[in-house]
Amino acid sequence: MKIKSASFWKTDLDLVRPYTIAYKTVSSVANVFIELELENGMKGIGACNPSKQVIGKDANETFEELQKGNWQDQLVGKDIRTFEAMMRELHLGDKPRKGYIAALDIALFDLWGKFLDQPIVGYLGQQHSKMPTSITIGIKDVEESLEEADEYVGRGFRYLKVKIGEEVEKDLERLQKLRERFRDLIHIRVDANQAYTLAELISFWEVAQNLDIELIEQPMPANEPWEQLPLMQQVPAHLMPYIALDESLRFWEDAHLIAGLKPVPCGIFNIKLMKCGGIYPAMGIARSAQLERIKLMWGCNDESIVSITAALHAAFANKHTAFLDLDGSLDLARDLVSGGFTIEDGMMSLHGGAGLGVEKL
Repeated sequence: MKIKSASFWKTDLDLVRPYTIAYKTVSSVANVFIELELENGMKGIGACNPSKQVIGKDANETFEELQKGNWQDQLVGKDIRTFEAMMRELHLGDKPRKGYIAALDIALFDLWGKFLDQPIVGYLGQQHSKMPTSITIGIKDVEESLEEADEYVGRGFRYLKVKIGEEVEKDLERLQKLRERFRDLIHIRVDANQAYTLAELISFWEVAQNLDIELIEQPMPANEPWEQLPLMQQVPAHLMPYIALDESLRFWEDAHLIAGLKPVPCGIFNIKLMKCGGIYPAMGIARSAQLERIKLMWGCNDESIVSITAALHAAFANKHTAFLDLDGSLDLARDLVSGGFTIEDGMMSLHGGAGLGVEKL
């Protein structure tokens, strides 16, 4: 069964609530969509919103890549039954560094799942059926942070990821107030977005460890891995298991490099499909992590339900998935699809259905 056509488009999606992280404020997001169609009319959809700060391209540049490239000619006419060979070719060499590869990978997985008439997670091997996701509070003052936390707790969320990175003292004040307000009702994770020095990280953790913080995501700058990982290895041993690498862990080869270090400079890999290029390389990263007993966290950018659902399929296919941070579609004012997953009291589960299980609106 051959691929008959491949189309793509870009859509700007407004956020219900703008937010601030260490280096920018975000109020709307562009997502790029790819749709593939088989000869029998069956369609698969993929989407992406890559981060320029991480892989060097944003959604607008990704859309330009699609317009200028000859990727459609290389894809149309291929038989979906050669799925594995297509995936190896798609992720060969430097292709994952093209911004649209994640969207194309997801569209192919969606199409393949529909062709097999089973969910992607079933094809990959389901290990989980339901897990809680964190929901993110951006960099705000104490009162705004507490107000937003009140809203999320009222909606049933119990896992909060708090963006930090202003000053250690200010960061700790917000976290202390959150813990005082909610006590053991909530779990707290933090994301420093590369804002700390090693000394600041150690100073932060001396206090934060008493606040029952689950993890700290990417505390120090993520230059090229071979430049900054030796510094990460200087993190005290008692803190290392709580470190989740994000920007340091981009592509499949980064995972091999990091997992092979002694000591491994983290206890958690934060896998994002938008960084590594989709489901196929994400599963490779997960295998590298499993060999070194590294826990998995599945994260996201501001993304459509399409790619959030794709990440959830991959997350549920790995036994060592310990953390979900898949809230990227929750604050979109609109989306182009429905379905995919449900969230009830902060717990995520897949809808079921072949492929991704999403439907275009």
